[in-house]
Amino acid sequence: MFIWLVRFTAAQGSPDAAKIKNPVAATPESLAAGRAAYQRTCASCHATSGEGGPGNDLIPAAPSLVDDQWDHGSTDGEIFDAIRNGVAPDFNMVPFKDRLKDEEIWNVVNYVRSIGRKGG
Repeated sequence: MFIWLVRFTAAQGSPDAAKIKNPVAATPESLAAGRAAYQRTCASCHATSGEGGPGNDLIPAAPSLVDDQWDHGSTDGEIFDAIRNGVAPDFNMVPFKDRLKDEEIWNVVNYVRSIGRKGG
């Protein structure tokens, strides 16, 4: 029983996704395209600033994307996987694979990285 609780309350990154390398360089063009896609598809839940809830109506509130807490993995591959395939089992984070091409998702990954807090 204890193992089950730990398993589902700990960060839920994906070891397979963690191995995926970002094929899109974080150029000014990628960041601009990522910002546009983010504003169009992500800002309604994660806020324009990327700071997430509690200002949104989601339960649970969408998490901040600018802090150093990444519950579903912090590598580029894990972030890509969460955007592309959503976050199971409840899919509070819905999959965007039918709305965004893979290159657009990588651009969003690059943009989200660029708005994260630097240093501590």
